Amino acid sequence: MESLRIVATCVLAAVAYGIVHDQITARICVEYFTVFHPPILRGTHSPTLLAFGWGVIATWWVGALLGIPLAIAARAGSRPKLSVHDLFPMIGRLLIVMGGCALVAGVAGFIIGGAPQFMVEFLPPDSRQRFVADWWAHMASYGSGFIGGVVLWVVAYRKRPGIAARQYEQRSEANVSD
Repeated sequence: MESLRIVATCVLAAVAYGIVHDQITARICVEYFTVFHPPILRGTHSPTLLAFGWGVIATWWVGALLGIPLAIAARAGSRPKLSVHDLFPMIGRLLIVMGGCALVAGVAGFIIGGAPQFMVEFLPPDSRQRFVADWWAHMASYGSGFIGGVVLWVVAYRKRPGIAARQYEQRSEANVSD
């Protein structure tokens, strides 16, 4: 059951991050969602609705891809097991790092980037720079999320013996105080 809680927490965290991220990027360049994504929600152009829709559609599976291996790294085998409460701070830090990477990449994309030639014809001239900012921010989120997810799996697995040592110390301290 705890493994399912870990996966569900990762899915919910990814969706929450995706919605917040998309609420920002949809306001920077709505064309990112209306021109280069299939229409959703009856073809709406509302940045708010697009951000909610794509925030869920584009991230729930990322949360599952993070959560399933994380649950295995945290729970499988005979080693001491981590709970979702043990993992929650690490998941939160990963989301903060992803947000920072998205911010830096988005600003860099806005300053440096021009839209790729195959996209230029589909974008109004005044949205091209903003589109690149969104594109870079999204790619940075996915890239840092993937790398950070792998790091999280390794850290969770390696943290498991430390949990046993802390539990032993806590039991020893409780016995001394009795």
